[in-house]
Amino acid sequence: MTKNFIYKFKIYYEDTDSGGVVYYANYLKYLERARSEAIYSLGLTNTKLQKDYGTLIIVKSCNIEYKKPARFEDELEIISSVLTKTKTSFTMKQIIKKDEETISEADVQLVTVNKEGKPVKIPKILEKFLN
Repeated sequence: MTKNFIYKFKIYYEDTDSGGVVYYANYLKYLERARSEAIYSLGLTNTKLQKDYGTLIIVKSCNIEYKKPARFEDELEIISSVLTKTKTSFTMKQIIKKDEETISEADVQLVTVNKEGKPVKIPKILEKFLN
């Protein structure tokens, strides 16, 4: 993930309110899907990270700014990139775009933890992609 990862998707009726506007909390789901797809693109899965490396990736914080609404049947893309990294965490910038226009931006801090929820070092197999 040293480069940008792009995830494209379409807005369905179930994502919107009666006015056809995406409900604000759904953006968090879209960001999570984009991060998961980025991990899958590396040949990893969250299940593999947990089973083989004893590591879960959890969200510690999320700062999101909504600039313009997304609507029913819009085609969007999320551009995800790593901003910073420590031994046990990393921060991603995620930008949601519609037709090249930014409609939302988020900075998401993620922490690697063990099954007890205690922070652990980022596994080497994941760390090499974050540098």
